[in-house]
Parts: sequence; structure tokens; C-alpha cells
Amino acid sequence: MVKRYLSVITLDETLALLAREFSTTPAIVRVPLENAHGRITAGPIFARYSVPEIHVSAMDGIAVVSADTKGASEQHPVTLNRALRVNTGNIVPMEYDAVIMIEDVWEEGGTYTIRKGAAPWQHIRPAGEDLAESEMVIPTGHRIRPHELGGLATYGITEISTITVRIGLVPTGSELVAHGTRPKPGQVVESNTVMAKAILEETGATCTRYPFVEDHPEKIRDAIAHAVKENDIVIVSAGSSAGTKDYTADVIAGLGEVLVHGVATKPGKPVIIGRIEKKPVFGLPGYPLSALTVLREIVLPFVKRYGMFVVDPVFIPAEITTAMAKEIGSDEFVLCTLGKIGNRWVVSPQSKGAGVQMAAIRANAYLRIPRASEGFDAGSIVNAKLMVAREEAEHALLITGSHDPVIDYLADLIRPTGVTLLSTHVGSMGGLLALRKNECHGAPAHLLSDDGTYNTEYLRKYLAETTTHLLCIAERQQGVVSRDDLSFSDIPGRRFINRQKGSGTRMLFDHELKKARIDPASIPGYEREVTTHIAVALAVKSGEADAGLCVYSAAKALGLPFVPVASERYELAFRQENADDPRLAALIEAVRSPAFIAIMERLGGYETQETGRLRPGTG
Repeated sequence: MVKRYLSVITLDETLALLAREFSTTPAIVRVPLENAHGRITAGPIFARYSVPEIHVSAMDGIAVVSADTKGASEQHPVTLNRALRVNTGNIVPMEYDAVIMIEDVWEEGGTYTIRKGAAPWQHIRPAGEDLAESEMVIPTGHRIRPHELGGLATYGITEISTITVRIGLVPTGSELVAHGTRPKPGQVVESNTVMAKAILEETGATCTRYPFVEDHPEKIRDAIAHAVKENDIVIVSAGSSAGTKDYTADVIAGLGEVLVHGVATKPGKPVIIGRIEKKPVFGLPGYPLSALTVLREIVLPFVKRYGMFVVDPVFIPAEITTAMAKEIGSDEFVLCTLGKIGNRWVVSPQSKGAGVQMAAIRANAYLRIPRASEGFDAGSIVNAKLMVAREEAEHALLITGSHDPVIDYLADLIRPTGVTLLSTHVGSMGGLLALRKNECHGAPAHLLSDDGTYNTEYLRKYLAETTTHLLCIAERQQGVVSRDDLSFSDIPGRRFINRQKGSGTRMLFDHELKKARIDPASIPGYEREVTTHIAVALAVKSGEADAGLCVYSAAKALGLPFVPVASERYELAFRQENADDPRLAALIEAVRSPAFIAIMERLGGYETQETGRLRPGTG
């Protein structure tokens, strides 16, 4: 029998159901003071004793009776008959009510002379000045900050009662292997519960990751039942869809009841919400970005109801670079890169694939496209939700265009300057068009003209009215990557993996095909496209293709034969108006650095004589 979802409900209905169906009383745990940072107090905390407990001196000086100092002045110094030498923090005996700084005292023969009177309680810290015994230090529901640990230690606190939610994480799947293990074909590294544990523990939750459970209903049932007894919430990873080995919904139904199977979100639709022994049980989809969406949009708001610390996202109105269309009926969540160009924010969507985890690593923001919306038009203003601190987003450097592995190394080199390089791989032409619309700080390109020159003709064509510059990153080798040392003339009849239209590599390939009078129709796979050089090399190494065109460094990284076809100029185009931007300046400095030259020499396939050289583009 084909499995079906229950009636799919909206995200808003899902959150309302959780609020209605479950009580959210947190557990209370005692934690040592030194482990209390970030925890939320379960009740008020009171001082065990007064600080200070008795009157103490606030200065190095002499303790005096203030009445004895009346009339003292430069013209009429007063020698005191009674005074006591004290240091900062020393007890001030009851008979004294003031302290005079030692700098204002003349001592001779055991007597003290002053030329200035003292006010009552001058330079004395009275008992309880900081805090009195039994006074409240911190109220209920307070998230303890690092600097508060010092004060709590001073007030005699050694342990704190804090709230938590005990969450059991149950990974399922016969194909799973632990992270750190290189998976064999058909195996998958279990990452969802690693991610879930980190996300949830930031709230103050206490998470337990249980051992992997094979795809057997009885074993899954036993694991879930055990986790329910030990936790307030149980999250089961994978097995929530409608495949032949997706048992989670049936197991939850057998142990309790399924309340929701299917929420109108994309990604994340196959989420399960059930109840066992009055406790909530969530079934996460297996795809990592689907699981992330469910954790962020459903589980975190629910955990917040327990009183746990969940940060509300910061919204940034930004101009979207690409039109996004969707069907009405589902809330869609799209990961993005967000940056500031001049005085305006610009946001670019990343890949929408639910299994593409690098989209989440590259992203610093995301968009929610409401279920009643058909999407966004390019150039419209949308509310981007930050995934990083606003300051980090403000220091993002947006690089859009041709891919090369060295871009990642440049990102690593400039990171210590506080600049985060965010690259979007849309090909050389896509990068120049983004630069024309001022949607990026720089556009890497290697566009070959018929006269054999690179990039300038295309800048004159697409940015004729804008003053631009070209920064040479390197001269680099492009060639045929294969497992069998194939040359360009061997390509016809071989399975090929191509780069996307508009990329410089694609334009070079088509140029060389035309020169060699090779018909693209004679190349199986000519229409199959990927967006990076590494993706080309990987398709060849895995056997999906016999050959492709990529840079030498990508072929070398995967240990594949490489036959050169052409040497090309790989440059970064940028607008004159952004030339003084410190983020771009940091990138230019990194390109010119000996460290970067050494990296390219190690990677191989790059000529660096022109690296770092600026030349005019247009204007």
C-alpha cells in the first residue's frame, strides 16, 4: 500500500496546535556556578551574606572621627589625637566614621596632621553597600551573562537552579555512519542530530544523542519508547517521508498518536508531530536543509514556550537580485547571501535543494516567501532574516561570477581582517550583469573575445557607462579532465559534463569546438551543466562522465589526468565607485600577498606574473 501524508496543515496552524496540545513546563536542574553561563534561572537568587559584611575603607589612608577634623585648612592645619592607619578593604572600627586619603595626610612622630576636613562616611564602604544579606541578586527567568558569574561568586552562590528541557535525539537509518567516517557508496554521514543538538543546546536545552537505529520497526519503536521515558521531547531523525522504509509515523502511531504528518513548508513538508505519554515527538525529514527548516521554524518556537532562550531573528529590508516564483499554498524558505553595497542592502538566493548543505554554510540570511505569495520580482524589497550578527553582515564582501577554487583561499586570507567573502557562482556573464546592476562588489570573469583578449570587450558592451577596473588574479590553465588522459580531439562520442551557459569555461569550450569544427551534437552530455570546476572534476572521478573542461587545480585536487587546452586571464572586475571600500581593499591586498602566490603555486596550473596588476576596464 502506498503511504500518504495526513492532511497537510499550514505552518501557523502547526504552531497553534503545539501551543494547544502540550503543556510546556520545563525541568529544573542544579548546575555549578562555573557552568551557569547562558542558563536561565528557575527562581530568584538571593545573596547569602552582605557585601561588604561590615564597614571597610575604600581608600588607603587613616580612619578618623569626622568631628575631629572640623576647621582644618591650609592656614589652620589640625593634628589629630585619634586616628588609625588603614588600607583599602580594611575594617573601619565602630568609633571612626570617615577615612582621609593618605595623600592628604602629613605623618610625623606617630601623629597625623591634616589640612582639610572630612565629611561623615567619607571613603567608607558601609556594610551592605553592594548588596545586603537576603537581597535578590537575579530574578526568575533571567539568562545568566558571563560577567554576572563574578558577582554571584562574590555573593556566596555556588550552585544555581536553572530551567532546561530534556530532548532526546534518535537517528534512524540503516545507511548511517558516524561523522568522521568516510561513507561508502550507499552510506550517509549522520549529521541531522549533530546539527539539532547544537541548535537546541544554545537555548539551554539538555540534549542526548542516542545510538543509530536500523530501519526495523521494532528497533525504532524500542528506541523511541526508551527516549520518551528519559526526556521531555523526543526528536526522531529521518523516516518521516512516504518511502518503503519510512517507519517513524507508524511507530509513533503505535506508541501513541500522530497529530501532524505534513506541514505546508518548503523545504520541510514531511515533518511529523506526535504524542506519546503526553510528550511531544517530532519526526524530522532526512534532508539536512529540510531538517534545519523544521528545527528553526517549528521546534525552536515550541521550545521557547518552555521559557528557553530563543533569539528572535533580525530583519533587514534588502533588494533581491533574482526573481523567485513559487506556487501558492506553502511557506517557502530560501537561504541567501546578504551584503551592503554603498547604503543599500542586497540579497541573493542560494540553491533551493533540500540536500545541499553548503547552501546553509555559505548563507548568512534567509527569506520566507509566505504561502499566499507567488514569489518576488527581481529588484523588489524583501525582509531578509539574519543568520549572523548584523555587524558581520555589514562586513560581507559579495563576489558574484566565475568560480575558481582560489576564491575560497582568498576568503580564508581576508577573514582575519573581519571581512567575510561570500561568493555566488553564476558564471562570468552572470557576474558582469550583477556588477552592471551594482548587486555585488566584484565579479570574477574570464570571457574570451574573438580577438583573443579577455574581459574588456564584455565590459565595454555591458558596462559602457560605468567606470570599472580589472584586477588580475592569475593566468590559469583550462583543459580536459578525464580518467583516461583524453585530449580535446577525443571528446566526440564521450560522455561529457559541461559548465553552465554564460560561464567563461563554457564560452571557451564552445570557442574551441568551433575552431576544431566539432559539432556539439556529437558530444553526449553537452547539455548537462554544473556550476563549478570541482563539480566537473567530481563528475568525471565518480564515473558519471568521461570528460569535462575545468582548471588544472580542480583536476589535481581529485588526482585526475589533465590535458591543457588554453591559458586564460582570470580577473576580478569592480566599479570605480567601490574602489575605496575597505572590504575590497582587503581583497586586493590579499591577492597581492606572498601567501596567496604561494597558495597558487602549491595548487598548480596558475601563472602569477600578472597577479595583482590593475588595468582599466571601462570609463
